[in-house]
Amino acid sequence: MNSKSMSIAATMVFMLAVVSGVAISAQDKYTVKLPNGLVFSDWRGYEDWQLISSSKTDDRMKVILGNPTIIAAFKSGIPGNGKPFPEGSKIAKVQWKPKKSTEAPFSVDVPDTLADLFFMEKDSKRFTETGGWGYAQFDYDPASATFTADKAGTPTCGQVCHVAVKAKDYVFHPYQRR
Repeated sequence: MNSKSMSIAATMVFMLAVVSGVAISAQDKYTVKLPNGLVFSDWRGYEDWQLISSSKTDDRMKVILGNPTIIAAFKSGIPGNGKPFPEGSKIAKVQWKPKKSTEAPFSVDVPDTLADLFFMEKDSKRFTETGGWGYAQFDYDPASATFTADKAGTPTCGQVCHVAVKAKDYVFHPYQRR
């Protein structure tokens, strides 16, 4: 083997090592944990949950998804019938930074960069201080494609922002008609 062939082979081995290292070092988002003990893996499978609702603020586009337990509860009339959501109900709010579509022939905002994920979980024994709900937010960094526990934390969200909907078992978004 001549020196040029050896140089090419060495370069290819190096590139393979770099690519393999990147693949191995990819984050397992399900291991990210909040200081209060909530773990991302508590919401494993949220990507396939059904749509509850959507919302938009000035800086975020959001879809609110529910696991089968909370979807069944909504369909049975909860919280409008005065009953609380059952244990094991879970919500995932996927939040993107919006951008104007460059393809649509009309003005429309579409999701751009994932910003964060906000989760809720009903477990009255575990979350006695927050109306039976646990709250978690995981921020997304698009540059590294990783999630981190939200620096502000959300363990007392039920005592602060969700109190306004206490009569609806602390859930803001109604299940939307299809």
